Amino acid sequence: MDIMLVIVFAVFGTAFGSFLNVCIDRLPAGKSILAPPSHCDSCQHRLSPADLVPLLSYLWLRRRCRYCGAPIPWRPFWVELGTGLLFALSYWHFGFSVAFAVIAFYGSLFLVIGVIDLEHHLVLNKISYPAMALALVIAIFQPPPELMTLNLAWHWSGIVSALMGGAMGFLFLLLAYLITLAIYRAEAMGFGDVKLAGLIGLATGPKLVLLALTLGAILGGVVGAILLLLKRKKRKEALPFGCFLAISALLTLLWGNDILNWYLGLLRF
Repeated sequence: MDIMLVIVFAVFGTAFGSFLNVCIDRLPAGKSILAPPSHCDSCQHRLSPADLVPLLSYLWLRRRCRYCGAPIPWRPFWVELGTGLLFALSYWHFGFSVAFAVIAFYGSLFLVIGVIDLEHHLVLNKISYPAMALALVIAIFQPPPELMTLNLAWHWSGIVSALMGGAMGFLFLLLAYLITLAIYRAEAMGFGDVKLAGLIGLATGPKLVLLALTLGAILGGVVGAILLLLKRKKRKEALPFGCFLAISALLTLLWGNDILNWYLGLLRF
């Protein structure tokens, strides 16, 4: 593996992370992601190219707008850094291939969904529905991870696997949604999470979708317990479950088969 190419894709990922930040900022507000150009939210001054160098501009400006001195949140920095790591890990894992492009795309998609849910407690239909349609198209050319090693190009096995995974993810979380609704007489999770589970299934396929949902539930439970112990969360206060589903989906896309094989190996002892 050429370490220089890993670095190149990491740098490209941080630049793409800048675009993801625009999506995260504008999509929940119903704004265009293409216009107007990037600007300071406080003074509305248009940002120059020197203000938009991923990671470096943020650190050089010491988290403040060059023009009005307003503080800049940490989130743009972490999204750029996370996207850079995502692209580097995807290339390291899959090499320069269609699988690399697909995993980098899905990772970016789930990053946007997760951060929006974290900040707004929303899983947007304007993201979920087009992403589902695109996932079906992708599955025709590049099947879910469980079939990637079979080199199935333009084969219906990919789209069948995606549809099965999408149905399993949607129905599994729909059942959990209805059960919690019946018990608590209120939504313990949003219906957007149910649709997100369907999208995750389309991306991962039937073999790995339940692993992704299980990891999301474990991660959400652990974080929730920690926040309760630290008294940072009230007992009946809901956590943005879509955020944890997005993280677990990314982990499953990168290492799902390895995690599953490790777990099944434990059961043999």
